[in-house]
Amino acid sequence: MAELTRGARREVEIGALAHDGRGVARIDGKAVFVAGALPGERVEIEITRRRRHLDEARLVAVLAASPDRVEPRCAHFGVCGGCSLQHLASDAQLAAKQTQLLEDLERIGRVRPAALLAPLRGPPFGYRRRARLGIRYVRKKGRVLAGFRERDAPYLADLSRCEVLVSGFATLPRDLAALVEGLSIRERVPQVELAVADSAAALVFRVMDPPNAADLGQLAEFGRRVGAAVYLQPGGLDSVRPLGEAPPLAYAVDDGAVRIEFTPVDFVQVNAPLNEAMVGAALAALEPDPADRVLDLFCGLGNFTLPLARRAAQVVGVEGDPGLVERARHNARRNGIDNASFHVANLFDPASFGDWAAARPDLVLLDPPRAGARELAVRLADWRPRRVVYISCHPGSLARDAGILVGAGAYELAAAGVMDMFPQTTHVEAIAVFERRR
Repeated sequence: MAELTRGARREVEIGALAHDGRGVARIDGKAVFVAGALPGERVEIEITRRRRHLDEARLVAVLAASPDRVEPRCAHFGVCGGCSLQHLASDAQLAAKQTQLLEDLERIGRVRPAALLAPLRGPPFGYRRRARLGIRYVRKKGRVLAGFRERDAPYLADLSRCEVLVSGFATLPRDLAALVEGLSIRERVPQVELAVADSAAALVFRVMDPPNAADLGQLAEFGRRVGAAVYLQPGGLDSVRPLGEAPPLAYAVDDGAVRIEFTPVDFVQVNAPLNEAMVGAALAALEPDPADRVLDLFCGLGNFTLPLARRAAQVVGVEGDPGLVERARHNARRNGIDNASFHVANLFDPASFGDWAAARPDLVLLDPPRAGARELAVRLADWRPRRVVYISCHPGSLARDAGILVGAGAYELAAAGVMDMFPQTTHVEAIAVFERRR
């Protein structure tokens, strides 16, 4: 066979799906990553990049398609980097994410769950209530682009609509581009953030220069037309201010019994139906008793803390962001919950923990960022709660921390499963339940 060079074409069998959603083939034993190809397919590819340990290729043609291949709903799929799995059926997406979770747990953490939890799933499209859209005036094109970055380039994709944004905002990329083109500061608006609550919405415009009076009028009119309060952000997050009246943003959890207010730039889970299901799953897994003391680490606005407080004697929420802690306390008061307390702490530095860490909790809930909770996994051996529920947005860090918890001999991984917080993407959200060994 001729030497494989850039531009060479081959027919190959796709044997696996990589964590980034690309199909993986092998040529002379070397892995070749092919965007758009699915396991079980025979495809024609063209080599685009050669590396020492792997090659990359583009998909030229699908010669024998997988039964899991579907027609992407979005016209921009393949160019926009926001989604990478729209060509894969929803059930197959979940199966791939579950496989990744189990493989990471075994490969990184050397652990296996005793039971596999049924996947949590919600709507496959129209689910995203939070999004940050890039804005750029492109002189060569003579117009403004709005949307996400391209899959394989550092440029903004030229989007007319986005199928994963919540209903009513699918055409936001096109609408924002048309609006910003008419502003005097069209070259000084780098991004817009969307935040949608249960009964209100907000758009936060990052403005590098002050809008003039005409700009302000256009922004206000745009907000009225699309049904969203407009905010301006001239500096850091503390500079965000509404342009006129802005109704409070809030969402419900715990079957509507708890309402959580948030600001347009606060972290909230992007998928409202899945968040509701996730809170329910965490409550069911923890099984708090009325006499229990619960510790909720990385508590944010109280997404889990407040529902837990309705079932336990006392819940302590700990978070590193003072603003989120302040709003969590506000949410406790407005929901009439007086058995939840909140503290600010750097949860990556146990040496700095306050008095809240002295008492031993009966139950612990962890919801860390992508970096995971290595330090807390070590500390849990001292606290020795009877059960730990770990909500993860990165299966690799979850697997590492699971290895620490189980490897120390104090806990067993009782159950784990995936939650499809980001359908059409390769992002894997997971829940794991650890039981203290008798």
